[in-house]
Amino acid sequence: MPELPEVETARRGIEPHLLNRTVSAVVVRDKRLRWPVPRALIETLPGQRIESVTRRGKYLLLHTPAGTALLHLGMSGSLRVLPADTPAEKHDHLDIVLDSGRALRLRDPRRFGTLLWTTSDPGRHKLLRMLGPEPLGDNFDGDYLFAKARRRKVAIKNFIMNSHIVVGVGNIYASEALFLARIHPQRAAGKVSRERYQALAKAIRKVLNAAIQAGGTTLRDFSRADGEPGYFRQHLRVYGRAGKPCIRCGNAIAARVTGQRSTYYCPKCQT
Repeated sequence: MPELPEVETARRGIEPHLLNRTVSAVVVRDKRLRWPVPRALIETLPGQRIESVTRRGKYLLLHTPAGTALLHLGMSGSLRVLPADTPAEKHDHLDIVLDSGRALRLRDPRRFGTLLWTTSDPGRHKLLRMLGPEPLGDNFDGDYLFAKARRRKVAIKNFIMNSHIVVGVGNIYASEALFLARIHPQRAAGKVSRERYQALAKAIRKVLNAAIQAGGTTLRDFSRADGEPGYFRQHLRVYGRAGKPCIRCGNAIAARVTGQRSTYYCPKCQT
């Protein structure tokens, strides 16, 4: 599933092609995504100028004077900007056609993606209003995590992957950040000190920024907006390295399942 770095990579890839462009048409070949594409979007978006392209968690927001389109890539979705007359392939479910003669095309083999429409403040939309702060924003730091973690018995890896606590820290990035902060992924969130949360917040920022710069982590179907895969997976320190030596101490990396997710860590370095 595309995570925050992949979605931010996609945002940066499509923004130059969409910004200040007017939508000519919305072509829906199959509206049966996670939720049906709303008629209001199909009828209202054409003729609107895209004023900005932002991200909230794993949602891309296309802002226009009439409202905001909310786009989520689901499990296997990807975006391309290409000539509008490019023949559609099997899983190319919709196009947002621009006055430049190009189109933003959503490909989604599993159809778990989403394209919705709101005329209200998008931050108050039911899918966004309960989300935690952005990990790269000013409202996220170690003091915030420490306060949220008090008396919580949940494993810290699950804690930082909870989108109501902080958005966008997916499985891979949680494992990597906990390794950098030297925290065992199964330690109870409420048993971690303020100082270690400060280290963890910095590690989360570092891992996510590095992944964004590298273009995200390619898993399964995800590719960048230009069609090229991301390469952050070449720089993973623990994820997917079970049995291999830790880059810090040489001890074998361990793997176990935490919260139904594969978890990788160094039993010696992370306590």
